[in-house]
Amino acid sequence: MMKLKYLLPIGLLALSAACATQHHSKNQNKNEWISLFNGRNLDNWIVKIHHHDVDVNFANTFRVKDGVIQVNYDGYGDFNEQYGHLYYKTPYSDYHVKLEYRFYGDLQKGAPSYTLRNSGLMFHSQDPRTMPKEQDWPISVEMQFLGGLSDGNPRPTGNMCSPGTDIVYKGKKLESHCLESTSKTYDGDQWVKAELIVHGDSLITHIINGDTVLQYSQPTIGGGVANRYDPRIKIDGKKLKQGFIALQSEGQPVEFKNIYLKDLSKK
Repeated sequence: MMKLKYLLPIGLLALSAACATQHHSKNQNKNEWISLFNGRNLDNWIVKIHHHDVDVNFANTFRVKDGVIQVNYDGYGDFNEQYGHLYYKTPYSDYHVKLEYRFYGDLQKGAPSYTLRNSGLMFHSQDPRTMPKEQDWPISVEMQFLGGLSDGNPRPTGNMCSPGTDIVYKGKKLESHCLESTSKTYDGDQWVKAELIVHGDSLITHIINGDTVLQYSQPTIGGGVANRYDPRIKIDGKKLKQGFIALQSEGQPVEFKNIYLKDLSKK
């Protein structure tokens, strides 16, 4: 039998190794990618569509098909400004999110022409549960996705639009609602990889197929475009340090897949 004086050092070494392993595991988990979409259903997502209450997924607009999130209007008649958004349940502040999207099919009858091959990723959005039934766009910032029209004309994607918000670009407050990126044009129904890196209310970076295509900073509440909101929510001049992430539906069928997020906040 081993004497106690020999057992104690061995026990302490084992305990120390276990603590070190646990600490290393925590460090690994802190910056790992997490999947926001399980590939099977819309668990952990919240729907809000214009003219409908929160959590009413009108005509099964947002659905899962063959392992992707699909935006489909086969249950609609006229589009009737039923702009919709699918929100992940958790708000974030500092993070890196990546996904793939592709356009398919035809623009829904009654949808405005500017929404042709047009969708987006909303971020720093207000909680969808704070949106009245008749609010059209969430107070948020948008990483806009546009598809080429196969007409030989440039139509960049990964742009910025600002419903109910303002941003600073090249040291000045941007006066326009949208800002074009430097991306290439992507025609057809091909999958495009999009990444968004957000650092609270400071630097924001848009990446398309591995290329940085746009950077800006200082998102704040302000500006127009969003309508019929609760005035208690739209506090102009308030810095946008965090918010919800949402996939957009505005009349064009689109699919999303491989949605991952890395939390960059200090823990």
